[in-house]
Order: sequence, then C-alpha cells, then structure tokens
Amino acid sequence: MSNIIDLAMRAGHALQERGLMLATAESCTGGGVAQAVTEIAGSSAWFERGFVTYSNAAKTEVLKVPEALIAQFGAVSEEVAGAMAKGAVMNSQACIALSTTGIAGPGGAVPGKPVGTVCFGWANEHRSFTERLVLAGDRQAVREQAVAHALQGLLRFLKEA
Repeated sequence: MSNIIDLAMRAGHALQERGLMLATAESCTGGGVAQAVTEIAGSSAWFERGFVTYSNAAKTEVLKVPEALIAQFGAVSEEVAGAMAKGAVMNSQACIALSTTGIAGPGGAVPGKPVGTVCFGWANEHRSFTERLVLAGDRQAVREQAVAHALQGLLRFLKEA
C-alpha cells in the first residue's frame, strides 16, 4: 500500500505543478484510486471527483459511455476504458481523468478475457490513451495492482502532455 500512496503523492505533485484537477472513473477498482489520492493531505487542490461506475448502466448514465460501445466490445475493453476516461472529463470540472474496468475475479472470465484482465484509460480534452493488462493474483492483488498501474499511467500521461 505504501507504493500506492507514494504514487498518489507523486501524481498529486505533478497535477498541482501543472494546475490540473483529476477525476477518476472506476469499475473493478471500486474507488481504490480515489481512496489512494484522498489519503494525501491537500488533495482537494488537485482531485476534483471520483465516479464508481460498476454496472454497465452506471457507465452509460453517469459517464455517457454509449450502450452500443459496451455491446460491441464489452465493458472490459480498451474502447470502454477510453470512453470512461473521456466521460469523466466531460462530466466533471476536471481537466484530466483516468479509468479502470476489469475482471478482478475470482469469477467473471470470458473467452479472451481471463480473470485479471484490466483495461485502463487516461484522457484530457485533447487526447486519450488506453492500455490492457492481465494481472496475476487473487481479487485483492489484481485490484491493488490496477490502482498502482492507473497512477503510474497518469504520471506517464502527464509527462507527455
């Protein structure tokens, strides 16, 4: 957990230096990224809000992810992760967002998407990036690795901005 808090702190400093506010759109991590960033004192200077959109209906209603996109690619897809991140930017006061959607297990695997599959998205109003990983371990391990990877990806995304 200290690695996650360190990543959250580094992300917070990077966001604050740039004067940016972050929003999160989380499914499989269930608000774990938002929890990590709000562990940092003063995070209200750079963290605007977190969306936990666990169901497909929530992704559509709150983040405006098109139902057709979910039907075509599945909720656990880079396409949906990208739409979630973009939706978080569009439906908040934040300038940048990250998203997570995946299969933490122990069940839920489908052909081509084993347990541990997590898709990530990072977006601002001008660009977005997505990634798909298959993480190892039990439900808790997958979720913790996903939170850490989402924050690492945010740091990379900020460097490229």
